[in-house]
Amino acid sequence: MNIDRGSDYKTVRGLSRGLALLNALNRLDGGASPTRLAEITGLHRTTVRRLLETLQDEGYVRRSESDDSFRLALKVRELSEGFRDEQWISAIAAPLLAELLQEVVWPTDICTLDVDAMVVRETTHRFSRLSFHRSMIGRRLPLLQTATGLTYLAFCSDAEREQILTLLAGREDKAFHLARNVAQLDNVLRKVRHLGYGENFMAWNYEEKIASIAVPVFSGQRLLGCLNLVYVAKAMSIEQAAHRYLGALQHTAKLIQEKLEASL
Repeated sequence: MNIDRGSDYKTVRGLSRGLALLNALNRLDGGASPTRLAEITGLHRTTVRRLLETLQDEGYVRRSESDDSFRLALKVRELSEGFRDEQWISAIAAPLLAELLQEVVWPTDICTLDVDAMVVRETTHRFSRLSFHRSMIGRRLPLLQTATGLTYLAFCSDAEREQILTLLAGREDKAFHLARNVAQLDNVLRKVRHLGYGENFMAWNYEEKIASIAVPVFSGQRLLGCLNLVYVAKAMSIEQAAHRYLGALQHTAKLIQEKLEASL
């Protein structure tokens, strides 16, 4: 066993190897076979298989019955619940939202995924004279009924989307019926990708008077979250909102990405 020079305790090889597998699966977004994971990690295939079965029993990975590949399960998100790496929001996104407000006037939000909903992390609601909600930080937005949720589902990886929709489809409330209608949802998400933005026009039952459009926010190939613009639905159609404000939203999202990548 390896010994950490800064500690009196020996490292636990099983734990180190399990973490190596989780890291490998995280890099291999579409999943991988035990043989492929053995090649990547340098571990024996028998060891890899035993570790994968343990991780599967604990709910951190799942096995595909069709091709014997393994991929991360949604439970891995619990590992980061106590960690909030949101320095990019306060240091980079917040000042850019303030600049965006001067151009669009309507309030905008930065939202990130939290297991089964989008959560507002930064907002200009409290500064916009057109805002009808002053307290938005921490508010959870449903994935299937909001522009930010549909945008996230459209632009996230296939593997992540599959995990999220599996979770949502298991819920009986009618708000989740779209997760079970694969063909309809696929059409919705393809439209989002084609247009470059998601939309909501009075589709959210709890906010029936509002409308919104949203764009994805990336860092390299990694989807970080979404940037939306919220307005009173009677003020304009989705098409009018996109014509007037989509360019500004996309420009701000690009600036966030550029500043993030420059800071790495």
